[in-house]
Amino acid sequence: MLKNNVLVRKMTGIETAGNINILFTDKTGTLTKGKLEVTGIMLGNGKKYSNKEDVKKDKIYDYIKMSFIANNSSTYSNKAIGGNITDRAILSFIKEASTYNVISKEPFNSKKKYSKAIIKYKDKDITLVKGSPEIILDKCHYYYDEDGKIKRLSSLYYKQVEYMALQGVRVLACMVDDIFLCLIFIKDEIKKESKRGLDLINKAHVQTVMVTGDNKNTALAIGREIGLYKDGDIILTSSELEEINDIELGKILPKLKIIARALPSDKSRLVKVSQGLGYVVGMTGDGVNDAPALKIADVGFSMGSGTEVAKEASDIVILNDNLLSISKAILFGRTIFKSIRKFIVFQLTVNLCAVSLSIVGPFIGFETPVTVIQMLWINMVMDTLAGLAFSFEPPLEEYMEEYPKSKNESIINKYMIGEILFTGLYSSILCIFFLKSTIIISLFRNYDYFMTGFFGLFIFMSIFNSFNARTHRLNILANLKNNIVFLVIILFVILIQIFLIYFGGNLFRTMGLSLQEFIIMILISFSVIPIDSLRKLYLRLHGKKDGV
Repeated sequence: MLKNNVLVRKMTGIETAGNINILFTDKTGTLTKGKLEVTGIMLGNGKKYSNKEDVKKDKIYDYIKMSFIANNSSTYSNKAIGGNITDRAILSFIKEASTYNVISKEPFNSKKKYSKAIIKYKDKDITLVKGSPEIILDKCHYYYDEDGKIKRLSSLYYKQVEYMALQGVRVLACMVDDIFLCLIFIKDEIKKESKRGLDLINKAHVQTVMVTGDNKNTALAIGREIGLYKDGDIILTSSELEEINDIELGKILPKLKIIARALPSDKSRLVKVSQGLGYVVGMTGDGVNDAPALKIADVGFSMGSGTEVAKEASDIVILNDNLLSISKAILFGRTIFKSIRKFIVFQLTVNLCAVSLSIVGPFIGFETPVTVIQMLWINMVMDTLAGLAFSFEPPLEEYMEEYPKSKNESIINKYMIGEILFTGLYSSILCIFFLKSTIIISLFRNYDYFMTGFFGLFIFMSIFNSFNARTHRLNILANLKNNIVFLVIILFVILIQIFLIYFGGNLFRTMGLSLQEFIIMILISFSVIPIDSLRKLYLRLHGKKDGV
């Protein structure tokens, strides 16, 4: 998982990740590259500038420079550092350090949706405000043109904001002493992996909801571009969300795709409402304000570039801030759950056989068909070594086509019960037949060789059953090349078992079998594979292709 940029902080987190059915994700840095760039600015008369050098030619430059530098949480020293990602992008447009006498500052507030600074400039106090266009434009009736002259601002200017937002461009507005200064256009490219990650998550029947601070039009444009939003889906702003009670929110939740102008408190509410409806909830976040939502979510995904507070509150850290890695976390979670189930099938099948022998053995004249020392070796195979072998099962993309498991899903399903009972009972009957059949007994030289053959039968039968347990397919070798550890462990068990048969002596109650005796033992134990294949074939003929 670490090779795929998935750092698991809490072990239960990755297992639960496989069962999430709704994911609330940030936009910036997760769906997009998180490298914001100012692509241009526009004055109140529609004049646009694409770079600093163009602006410097006009008299308005002093005000723009002042607004961009003084009303900013970042500082400049060869490059913009500190502050938030938006302020760093704005300061990178000007590329100058601050020389202004700042009297007071009011940092950006997600509720007020603006930041403010008051500076002393030419013996005057000047108020600089930067924030959401809908907030700034509502307060402005006039604007500065390129020559610094004040003119009346047209109401048609709102259409420029809407147009740019519909192109997926983030738009901020600046004003100086209640006079409109400019719009700032900020672009954040969508990650090429985002569409692939979203496709995988959708295929896994997980609903994805984008929670962003951008305005509705920008969020909608991004949602359409990555394929998250389609006609008929629902997009809400934070203010619209606030007007809806939890019952109404629960009703529209299945169609909800985007929350725009989101507040940190919105995330916590969305998680609680979803959990109340029985959803297994995944939440992404990178900031200090995201920590409460990450903490209460069933699975909290923090970003590698995020704050330490967010990481501490999360279950899983996505090191490369990528939605594709989140989809892989879901896949790994499902794989781990299936691997646990495969191991349980294998272990209970062997246990059922062993318990049956312990109960039936004395009644058929065999007090100790398996000795205590032999049982210790069988337990090593059944528990430790098998656990390691199944833990390396490959994550198959086909798992993403299954529906998430509910919170009340039993660890043992009908398929597992069927395989455990069928194969376990057959193994028991096979062992009893081996012990009581005069034909089988006659194929061995004497009783000691016969009991050695039975010990080998039990182990090799378990080995062959491990191939049955690891796949529901008729082809028991399917995807086996992707689990080399399984093959290495099986080979190790085979070699140790052969060594014990020929060199175990009195300790393991074994005698060196002849080639004929060894082949007989292998053929009888191998029968568990074709017998279990008949069970799988029966299920397929009856339209039951599901596995663990």
